[in-house]
Amino acid sequence: MSNDFHRRLIAEFRANRGVLSGMFEGWSLAVLTTIGARSGLDREVLLGYLRIDGNGVVVASANGADRNPAWYHNIRRNPRVTVETGSDTYQAMAAIPRGAAYERLFAQVVAEAPGYGDYQAKTTREIPVVVLHRIDERVKGMGDWLVEVHQWFRSELRALREQADGLVNGRATAIVRPKPDLAQEMRTHCLSFCTALRRHHVGEDSVVFPSLATQFPALAPAIAQLAEQHHVVARLRDSIRELVDGFVPGESDPGRLRTELERLAGELEAHFDFEEQAVVTALNATAAAPPTA
Repeated sequence: MSNDFHRRLIAEFRANRGVLSGMFEGWSLAVLTTIGARSGLDREVLLGYLRIDGNGVVVASANGADRNPAWYHNIRRNPRVTVETGSDTYQAMAAIPRGAAYERLFAQVVAEAPGYGDYQAKTTREIPVVVLHRIDERVKGMGDWLVEVHQWFRSELRALREQADGLVNGRATAIVRPKPDLAQEMRTHCLSFCTALRRHHVGEDSVVFPSLATQFPALAPAIAQLAEQHHVVARLRDSIRELVDGFVPGESDPGRLRTELERLAGELEAHFDFEEQAVVTALNATAAAPPTA
């Protein structure tokens, strides 16, 4: 199909709200806009479009050619796409199922559109199937919940730093603190914070991030970087916990404790910012927020 012919088809598709004449009359189609893997420019392609399990689905069949189409390489670099069905236009995250999930999905695709099975028979490559997860800003998802968790950690760490400042000021002015003293309150607070932070990162590393990296190959480098950051945060967390557990009023140095907390705060803030930029959109598109207690 020539580029000029393809552009005319897209123009007709848009002008007629998803309806084409001639050889494509009656087909279920969509215009998929991706970002070029090399150029960084918008790239439009008209594709067969299916609805399976509530999501849009497109197939990188290339009519059974031995190479994946260019648009598929684009979504492996940047999974955010625009989908136009004629009656609806939406932003989506393009996920690439693997393994058993792929096998089930491809069977559903062939059941609805047997021609894709014919294309698979023409080539030795495994024809990819792409699931288009709608990005709906009106619905709270797992990504929004992640941001809320980060905000809680930020507030907890801010409270710890304020208490460290209180220790420094109390030591300098020789204020006698009431029982339970501030050090004991801070010890209890830090134990709760450190335990929650550890559980949060273990859950991400063992369940959430591997799933995202599998579905969205473009996110894999960022997810690997986040995992490395978790190791750094873990070391800082353990250091803070040791400092707080071993703090003895009148003997230990509260200034050192405050310095370590400031360092942890800086590392965590950079980590949270990067994590929110890298994965919140994908999480919102693919999973609902967990129920609250």
